[in-house]
Amino acid sequence: MLQKISLALLGMTAVVMSANPASAVTLQVNSGPFSSYTDAKTVTFDDGTANDPNGFVTYSNITSNIVEGSVSGQYASPYGDNTKFLTISPVGSNVAGDSGFVNIKFKEAVNYFGFYAGSLDDYNFVDIYKGNQLLKTFSGADVPTATANGSWTSSEANMFVNLVADTGETFDRVVMRSNGVAFETDNHAYRLASVPEPSAMLGVLAIGACGMMSVFKRSQHKVAVKG
Repeated sequence: MLQKISLALLGMTAVVMSANPASAVTLQVNSGPFSSYTDAKTVTFDDGTANDPNGFVTYSNITSNIVEGSVSGQYASPYGDNTKFLTISPVGSNVAGDSGFVNIKFKEAVNYFGFYAGSLDDYNFVDIYKGNQLLKTFSGADVPTATANGSWTSSEANMFVNLVADTGETFDRVVMRSNGVAFETDNHAYRLASVPEPSAMLGVLAIGACGMMSVFKRSQHKVAVKG
């Protein structure tokens, strides 16, 4: 009887766990046009293209998406940003960047992706993939502290958005899309999962130092015994 109850409880636990999967990726924000992650690599679009100077990211479905400045009814430069940036609008909207979506593929797995969002709207979306598996979808309305009302100047609609993978999680593709005019972003940042975080590296060095100290102490002990 007890065994049956235990199995039943395990079954209930499995159902609860499957109904509440791990978040996989979480959202953070910082002010300013650049990532607060100092170890991140950045694609700025300043040369008028969506080419990654580091060679790890490929952008596809790019048409007239790289723009500069603001055009009423089409796109608005992220607040304080005087450089070229990426804009996305729905297919058939007959404005710059009307490719509907932009696909961002990473050559290696990453555990972080961020971007400077301008005039954020609740119809702006970001899909995070690992292979063909959709890990998470965020809209402008999901961004912490944001008011996704399309304001050109408000700090609550113009901020740097960081998508951070949970511990041990990675992703290799991001899709940015918009159901309205428009989704404006700049200074896309990413971090390769193959590069240890500074805190992790410090931990490795600490472990190595402890190991060396242990070896040194054992060596001293052996010398003392021989004497």
